[in-house]
Amino acid sequence: MKRRVVLVTGASRGIGKAIATMFAAHGDRVAVHFHADAVSAKVTLTALAGSGHEKFQADISRPEEAQRLVSEVLGAMDRIDVLVNNAGIFELHEIASVGFDTWVQAWKRTLDTNLLGAAHVAYGAARAMIRQGGGKIINITSRGAFRGEPDAPAYGASKAGMNAMSQSLAKALAPHKIMVYAIAPGWVATDMAADVLAGEEGDEIRNQSPLARVAEPDEIARTALFLASEGTDYLTGCVIDVNGASYLRT
Repeated sequence: MKRRVVLVTGASRGIGKAIATMFAAHGDRVAVHFHADAVSAKVTLTALAGSGHEKFQADISRPEEAQRLVSEVLGAMDRIDVLVNNAGIFELHEIASVGFDTWVQAWKRTLDTNLLGAAHVAYGAARAMIRQGGGKIINITSRGAFRGEPDAPAYGASKAGMNAMSQSLAKALAPHKIMVYAIAPGWVATDMAADVLAGEEGDEIRNQSPLARVAEPDEIARTALFLASEGTDYLTGCVIDVNGASYLRT
């Protein structure tokens, strides 16, 4: 059986690293995407189980670089069977305290990366999957798409847009045997969240869940691996909450 090629964006650290590690451990070849942290990307790549993995640099907030990323992965690894759109940024820009220029730039950077960047990578990957006869796209969104992000509204909006995009693409791509899913985590114990979780807000954040903890990166990775497995086609279009019941949608 031919090994799948899995492109994971933002794979040098945190959730993306856990997802790359999980897929590699299950026999897949992983394309490790990173934006600026080449050192961490190399560490991730070197630690992956198996062989045939490669790393790729791109600033996906730029449409031409998102297109280049997909082309380079296809050139080096021949195909893309699974895309995990994980790359994203989070910037504080509370409306009551920031100037208009700061507000505008925060919205632009956030939407260009989290929503448009994901859309442009998905476009290239989906076109390749159509030629290949099928595939899977998994978008990492956020609990913030539903509960709101008062101090970072562009982040919440970008993730809500990713959910809507996932459902739109699920309808558009199902006839091509391409299934599209979204995973919406709450707080996750990554190195980027470590300082906040260790600070004064840590207990309040953990107690948002009746489990009295935040998610581990592997829990998000296992959900992605499950969605990419056989027998999940009828879940296409779903948004799976992985937030420990810290926020319940109706």
